[in-house]
Amino acid sequence: MIKLMKILLIGDIVGRTGRRAVRELLPNIIEKEKPDFIIANGENAAGGFGLTEGVMDELLDYNIDLLTTGNHVWDNKDIFNFIDESDKVIRPYNYPQGVPGVGYKVIKKGQYTLGVINLMGRVFLGDYDCPFRSVDQLIDELKEKVDGIVIDFHAEATAEKEAFGWYVDGRVSLVAGTHTHVQTADERVLPGGTAYITDLGLTGGIDSILGMNIDEPLNRFLTQLPNRFKVAKGDTKLSGLIVQINSDNGLATSVKRVCEVYKNN
Repeated sequence: MIKLMKILLIGDIVGRTGRRAVRELLPNIIEKEKPDFIIANGENAAGGFGLTEGVMDELLDYNIDLLTTGNHVWDNKDIFNFIDESDKVIRPYNYPQGVPGVGYKVIKKGQYTLGVINLMGRVFLGDYDCPFRSVDQLIDELKEKVDGIVIDFHAEATAEKEAFGWYVDGRVSLVAGTHTHVQTADERVLPGGTAYITDLGLTGGIDSILGMNIDEPLNRFLTQLPNRFKVAKGDTKLSGLIVQINSDNGLATSVKRVCEVYKNN
């Protein structure tokens, strides 16, 4: 009998508004879908930039098992006080050696063991180690230890995300893109059995620009002058993906987008 492991991935949580979406909407999703693991990108969860220990603890209290991050991981300096000690948050694996934290975790719940890898794209983002070649050996090592492997690929360029999905097809359970805060409609299981989506989308303010109050980013586009972005308020949503994985071979059997709305009445 095939044992199907269910994973819920939650897209970039932006500030207090995004955390409210998780608090209000996640319980119903859990009741309906009964995921075995919940993974969320939390690099914008504290004030829209970075992550604090208090915010991490809050999100974990909502039944999230592990937080991934990306290029904003160091924006709030509180991260340096806990990232080495916490086993609930990871940073991109392809940062240079010597950077605090780790780039992957193996987590176990019930009868299943899951490997989670965080990677950063390089196009338009920075001079990181190659996300393609850096992960090859790690995938081979994890496959001997886990029932499935999930990768949060935090990248700007759609082509880079798609290329990476094809590169690891058949070797991991899921590649979920993050960073652009706009949910894409290209979820699928690739021919080799790897589930893929270019971007999980935003968990945060609906009437916003990428989760931020509209005025400040709009003014920056109009004037090219620097200003400080503020987290949007009002109605909020939770965006993500649900993937079923055959725990016998670690490959995906189905994939479904999630986008739930909470009205701030």
